[in-house]
Amino acid sequence: MNPPHTTHVRYKVIAFAVALAAVTYLDRACIGTCAPDIMRDLGLSKNQMSLVYSAFALAYALFEIPTAWWADRRGTRHVLTRIVVWWSAFTMLIAGAWNFVSLLVMNFLFGCGEAGAWPSVARTFSRWVPRTERGRVQGIFFSGAHLAGGLTPLLVIWLTQTLHLNWRTVFLMFGTIGVVWAVTWFRWFRNDPSEHPQVSPAELEKIVADRAPVGAHHEGWAYWKRLLSHPNTLPLCLMYFPNSYAFYFCITWLPTYLREKHGMDALQLGLFAGLPLILSVGGDLFGGVATDLLTRRFGLRIGRCGLGATAYVLAGSSMILATMVPQPLLAATLIATAVAASMFTLSASWSTCLDIGGNHAGVVSAAMNTSGALSSVISPLMVTWLLSSFGTWNAPLYLMGGLFLGGAVCWGLIDPRKRIFD
Repeated sequence: MNPPHTTHVRYKVIAFAVALAAVTYLDRACIGTCAPDIMRDLGLSKNQMSLVYSAFALAYALFEIPTAWWADRRGTRHVLTRIVVWWSAFTMLIAGAWNFVSLLVMNFLFGCGEAGAWPSVARTFSRWVPRTERGRVQGIFFSGAHLAGGLTPLLVIWLTQTLHLNWRTVFLMFGTIGVVWAVTWFRWFRNDPSEHPQVSPAELEKIVADRAPVGAHHEGWAYWKRLLSHPNTLPLCLMYFPNSYAFYFCITWLPTYLREKHGMDALQLGLFAGLPLILSVGGDLFGGVATDLLTRRFGLRIGRCGLGATAYVLAGSSMILATMVPQPLLAATLIATAVAASMFTLSASWSTCLDIGGNHAGVVSAAMNTSGALSSVISPLMVTWLLSSFGTWNAPLYLMGGLFLGGAVCWGLIDPRKRIFD
């Protein structure tokens, strides 16, 4: 008897998600690399540019949970289409900014549109990816984001300095990519594998074998009280705070840090500004494999939390050590190592959301990611405040190192075996 035919449609879903992640970071990292030109053309100070960065993160934080809740109820086919069309439109509209206020408003609206993108992807994975593959899939997803973010400084410098395009043209070009993704996604994707005509019965059986059954979509204060009061929620959110804080430093002030602290030229700047995200690609992939392997062998507590705490200790130590070495290339490499170590935990972090969120993975992951978004609001503002208060670029690095060490403690307080709702 021949075995039943098995399709692999879920791999196409993963490919769509990776492409989404790449476009997300392409657009986010662009503004940090273009910052010197934007500041010159619009006459902005560092404090004003920090407010522009924080406007995006504030909007992202405000709309993260509502958008994810909508995705849990409506499905991610429509929600992700709306998200990508919105943020692509405002990426292109940023090209028309004429002063500080216009740039601030457009970047805020850009953040409103992008909010909920990653929790919606987590929701998609909870319906389309078997439990035993989730860590690796999360690793592949984040690697696509960080590869795009890491290459963006080099791409932008090539477009502006070799092809002599201005920053406005670059934003217009990058914005069109997302529109193409959104149209293709809406035409092909379905919210559940059982609804997709290309999915075979054998693949459907594999996907749903360990999947949580569809439950009710709760509403009202009792729903939110259970989310906010569960013993996993607070440490999960606090754990994610340093991860996003350090990442946002990399895509906002890291190029300026490398130029002012270490005097790097354009070529070195293009390489080392993107190095943290380039190294993060390896951290994403190996972190996804590692959390799956450790979980299968030692259980969820070691596979998720043990891995996360260990990586955070390495990240914090590397960030603090970067303040002590006089060699510019070594300092930049240590910062990149710290960020890559923190990104090693992403698969464990988002898989934990799927573990404890069940059918509400979108909202749970949005709660965690909202904490990250709030840290992104604070990060650029703290950099300029620390610089003005202490007069040294070492102060922001000390803070990031301390946050990572505190995050390691939070990892120890999470129990991924205890679901919040189901």
